[in-house]
Amino acid sequence: MTSNPFFEPSALPYELPPFAEIGTEHYLPAFERGMAQQLAEVAAITSSGEEPSFANTIAALERSGAVLTRVANVFFNITSSDSSETTDAIEAEVSPKLAAHRDAIYLDPELFARVETLYGRRNELGSDPEETRLLEQYHIRFVRAGARLDAAGQARLRELNAELATAATEFGQNILAATNGATVVVESAAELAGLGQAAVAAAAENARELGRDGAWALRLQNVSNQPVLAELADRDVRQRVMAASLGRGLGDNGALAVRIAGLRAERAALLGYSDHAAYAVEDQTAKTAAAVEEMLGRLVAPAVANAEREAAELAQAMGGQELRSWDWQFWSEKVRAERFSVDAEALRPYFELERVLRDGVFFAAEQVYGITFQERKDLVGYHPEVRIFEVFDAQGSALGLFLGDFFARPSKRGGAWMNELVSQSRLLGKRPVVVNNLNIVKPPAGEPALLTWDNVRTLFHEFGHALHGLFSDVMYPFFSGTEVPRDFVEFPSQVNEMWMSRPEVLANYARHIETGAPMPTELVERMAEAERFGTGFKTVEYLGATLLDWAWHRVPAPEALADTDAEAFEEEALRKAGLAIDAIPPRYRSGYFAHIFSGGYAAGYYSYIWSEVLDADTVEWFDEGDASIREKGEAFRRELLSRGGSVDPLEAFESFRGRAPEIEPLLVRRGLLN
Repeated sequence: MTSNPFFEPSALPYELPPFAEIGTEHYLPAFERGMAQQLAEVAAITSSGEEPSFANTIAALERSGAVLTRVANVFFNITSSDSSETTDAIEAEVSPKLAAHRDAIYLDPELFARVETLYGRRNELGSDPEETRLLEQYHIRFVRAGARLDAAGQARLRELNAELATAATEFGQNILAATNGATVVVESAAELAGLGQAAVAAAAENARELGRDGAWALRLQNVSNQPVLAELADRDVRQRVMAASLGRGLGDNGALAVRIAGLRAERAALLGYSDHAAYAVEDQTAKTAAAVEEMLGRLVAPAVANAEREAAELAQAMGGQELRSWDWQFWSEKVRAERFSVDAEALRPYFELERVLRDGVFFAAEQVYGITFQERKDLVGYHPEVRIFEVFDAQGSALGLFLGDFFARPSKRGGAWMNELVSQSRLLGKRPVVVNNLNIVKPPAGEPALLTWDNVRTLFHEFGHALHGLFSDVMYPFFSGTEVPRDFVEFPSQVNEMWMSRPEVLANYARHIETGAPMPTELVERMAEAERFGTGFKTVEYLGATLLDWAWHRVPAPEALADTDAEAFEEEALRKAGLAIDAIPPRYRSGYFAHIFSGGYAAGYYSYIWSEVLDADTVEWFDEGDASIREKGEAFRRELLSRGGSVDPLEAFESFRGRAPEIEPLLVRRGLLN
């Protein structure tokens, strides 16, 4: 193929990928050319005959792989947000090739020799701080990739990496198929009592798409506790939904989870670590498995105690019925409605998507950081539902592009996430293009999209990731935007959630869809009180997933998983953690735990609450002192959001905060002090 949209930089603003020109036939040729081109660029570095320098080795590596970067950024966003049988097949083919390609670079002895030489002379090079950190990070990456292993060790490592890439791809594709296959179909509208009119209409549309006219189909999201469980009045239907949710993937993906965990354990041992968790956290801000376990150990007992108090209240409200997992959310809403006079369904008319986006998310960003947004309907996204906004700095200068892909569809995996289609880099002269993906239920044509409070939170959360990418101001792409340790990456997004309930922001967007009336002040206050009810459940649900992840990755060797059944392993892990609570399943079970088995969070799901320690401490900082919100926003952007990975994140936080992070604000937030 001589003509391919990926072969040359896009001519569109900000190098937005030319989606109108991209077809599935372009991906494989672009991957093949991209890998070949980067290997040729690496060969040019190692065969130059020049003494290694920062410019001819490290900076040259940063310049390499342009075609591969372009196609990978687009393709892996597509496989998550708009997959097809064709892209699934391409992903299955290319994933092990990409793993082998990465090994070809990081296990190249001549390239490593140059990096090691520079690393040994790093104090003599006269480099600036970002260059020094980049050299150090490259050296760490080479060593952790196996550059110091002997030939036999490197050969086995290549095999392991290829097997893991293939297995992770299969796991992720199985989740989407299993989730679509677990859709719950009901034949009577009476079975949907409690659901709002828009949700019922969406369920009817889902059924029509499945060829079941006259029925209603409830699509699942990729979590254990489905949002509809809070609304469905029919207990039998709730039980069906929960059973479908918890049962996904236990067959094929259960066996894959065991295999993936075993392969990771073998790789960790090969690289000299006790287990994959020890390997994974070494280059995170946590540094050691003991530090993670100490933090988690402080949370389990008080969280369980909180959840037990909540369970007692729910059981009382149920009038003596046994509280089951499919009851918890429904009866929690009942108690909230009675005690706090807050009806989740009645809140929806105040949270219309367009208003929340423009007058909430964008408004908050303007108030805190001074940035503004202009929709670019002249630009084309990768799907008709994708919207594109140009982002401008306070002075009116162009900053980057933000893409929003908000609605659920069968071709999109569950959950919500941010991707970078173009990463900022002064070295390469690139400005950021970022995308947020959510899974909001799409309303029928002509109807407004009314959100839940959790949807609103997710919108603000993911936009926090987008800001991290948009505000990036680094020289080298290695450090751009969200290229930070996994246990730090959630920090900016969690901080951004604070603005959703700030009075000045909430009053601007929470207006009734029909009357335009603002949400009553007393309702806002009751919402805040109602939110605090249920923190025990939410914390236990999260910790269940976190410690399940941890158990899979504390396995010392694949032999320890011989004849292991994934479901039995899960039950034992939760029992040992003190979280075997039938009424509160973990947020993700092993069969659909995409974060850890097909994403980048293996032994890293703890990072959400690790980052929340920093988040809660930062929210407290925003409320201290006399500086204006704009002044504080500028400081937060300058000291943390713009730096990406170019500085040590914890050192940057301590400099910004004036001290080390403290856990007490988090304990207060989650009601875990007593």
